[in-house]
Amino acid sequence: MAHDNKKADLLQWAEFNRETLSHHQLWATGTTGTMLEYELGLQVSRLLSGPVGGDQQVGAMIAEGRLDVLMFFWDPLEPQPHDPDVKALLRLAALWNTPAACNSSTADLMISSPLFASDYQWARPHLEPREWDANGIV
Repeated sequence: MAHDNKKADLLQWAEFNRETLSHHQLWATGTTGTMLEYELGLQVSRLLSGPVGGDQQVGAMIAEGRLDVLMFFWDPLEPQPHDPDVKALLRLAALWNTPAACNSSTADLMISSPLFASDYQWARPHLEPREWDANGIV
């Protein structure tokens, strides 16, 4: 994933790491997915554009344990109309202990780790569903 001002950074990073990425299932939101598929020549499963639900789709994949890592080159200086969705996505990544990179330096460290190419299973927290009654949490 990448905000508009960071798409070029993500594409450059992905091209440099194309061989490593080719061994993984890739998911991306909207335009970013189209650009990655075209530039890399790899299959990219595309979700909705971030502002129209793609951020929430990625968040759901994190909560369901279907996403191993999150590479999200977000722009901290550009106001985003879907900022609450972005914050919710980053919150879910932290909550579920999902490795997340927000820039090329962090992404480089993640992808070059020996754990990236292994069957590493990160520790997911054990979060019990909460029961509710008329007065709140039971």
